[in-house]
Amino acid sequence: MSKAKKEAAKSEAKGECTCPRPNIRPLNDKVLIKRLEAEEKTKGGIILPDAAKEKPQKGTVLAVGDGKLLKDGKRAKLQVSIGDKVLFASYAGTEIKIDGQEYMLMDEGDVLAILD
Repeated sequence: MSKAKKEAAKSEAKGECTCPRPNIRPLNDKVLIKRLEAEEKTKGGIILPDAAKEKPQKGTVLAVGDGKLLKDGKRAKLQVSIGDKVLFASYAGTEIKIDGQEYMLMDEGDVLAILD
């Protein structure tokens, strides 16, 4: 196994996103998030079909904008950064598809928490 594949396997085991970063840069206080994969099984061991899986409200931040423009012309610093695992509102953001991959583009305000 190559070194890159070993690193990817370690990242996946930790629940980190190993997907390629898309060539997109969010504006202002927007963030680009890759959803974490939905659970395949219930706690009781029942395997769920794709139609029954709920979309997770957790994801990894892949890109961030420059921050919200304030009245004095300065930019407010974002609280999330690239690589953070976050929890977001269920109907937050806009789902977009880039190169066959699905992402969420949302306001920073729709991010509820940073997961440790």
